[in-house]
Amino acid sequence: MPKKEPRPLPPEPPLLWTEISDSLSRRFHFQPDGQLSVKVLDDSRPAIHRVVDSFLNKFFPSGYPYSVSEGYLRYTQFRALQHCTSAALSVLSTQSLLFAAGLRPTPAQATAVSWILKDGMQHVGKLICSNLGARMDSEPKSWRILADVLYDLGTGLEVLSPLCPHLFLEMAGLGNFAKGMAVVAARATRLPIYSSFAKEGNLSDLFAKGEAISTLFNVVGLGAGIQLASTICSSMQGKLVVGPLLSIIHVYCVVEEMRATPVNTLNPQRTALIVADFLKTGKISSPADLRYREDLLFTGRLIEDAGNVKVGRALHKAVKPSKLRELKQIFPEEKFILSREIKWVDMILEHDATAEDALRGWLVAAYAAHMEKSFREPNASILQEAYDKMNNAFSPFLSELQAKGWHTDRFLDGTGSRFAW
Repeated sequence: MPKKEPRPLPPEPPLLWTEISDSLSRRFHFQPDGQLSVKVLDDSRPAIHRVVDSFLNKFFPSGYPYSVSEGYLRYTQFRALQHCTSAALSVLSTQSLLFAAGLRPTPAQATAVSWILKDGMQHVGKLICSNLGARMDSEPKSWRILADVLYDLGTGLEVLSPLCPHLFLEMAGLGNFAKGMAVVAARATRLPIYSSFAKEGNLSDLFAKGEAISTLFNVVGLGAGIQLASTICSSMQGKLVVGPLLSIIHVYCVVEEMRATPVNTLNPQRTALIVADFLKTGKISSPADLRYREDLLFTGRLIEDAGNVKVGRALHKAVKPSKLRELKQIFPEEKFILSREIKWVDMILEHDATAEDALRGWLVAAYAAHMEKSFREPNASILQEAYDKMNNAFSPFLSELQAKGWHTDRFLDGTGSRFAW
């Protein structure tokens, strides 16, 4: 007799539940794509509570605060203030440009024309800055701050243009050139910054809500700029007082945004801080713990407790050709080369090296540096002993590093300088 085909199992019912409180009843269920959907069944809360809840739904990611990493609220607060000051500055700069060109615009005209004066030299600035994308991947925070400094510099040139109307074209061109570079740097660093907050892979939701907040506070800033242009800043003296003040607030907000951002990709500075902490305390710092210790201005500084390792120099500059084969034979199975200089250790990575390879090389250099403090000169036995210590400690070190939320599949040194045999 033919075998009976097994009956297919019925589809699992959707997972849904209802939460009821004294004044609110909501139904929750998971959609097929994994997103959590919420439907309000009954709401007797005061109007102010409903407005606040509606604001959170429109301008914060679904599931906030559990769906984002630590520091998102502080980042958003300063981002909102940053956009306000930036929009107000754009109104003042455009009004100044039109005055320098011989026009006498109203504040409303300045606001309308501010979207038209972004051409010419701005495109040149964009092309130049686009060549630095790899460095922005490595240090998105520093480049984001630099972008806003460049933006304020360009805006400042535009604000000052009425003082020398005969140089209108030169000052407007330089201003747009700086702002063009700022636009590329700001956009290029947006993705790694948002990715650091996407705790549940909700990058699109974070991006959409971030753009909503930017739009809202840009409009608020434009309104504030129109009011300032009509009153305090109707004269050049007022602009020279209010403009620098807005610029200072703008840059301060960006710095605080970046300090609140827990970037979880490994670059030279973050790797050095992690290795230094591990050697001193035996523990791994999380991205949230490390964010306030990052140097946002001098990103390439060497850290003595981590072995003074420098990454990214070209192979022919870091290693003498006569010593290349000798250095490679010290650790033949590894994808890195360590070359000792007077004040630092050069680490050169192979073209297919990952963050795990960079971590292995960094730990060897750090262990060797600690052991060399009791010797006058380094020798091969110290390197071998450091290599053995690294092999013994690396597995638990890597496991804890991944458990803390660090991405170990890639190492972003910003230069792209690798080598291949």
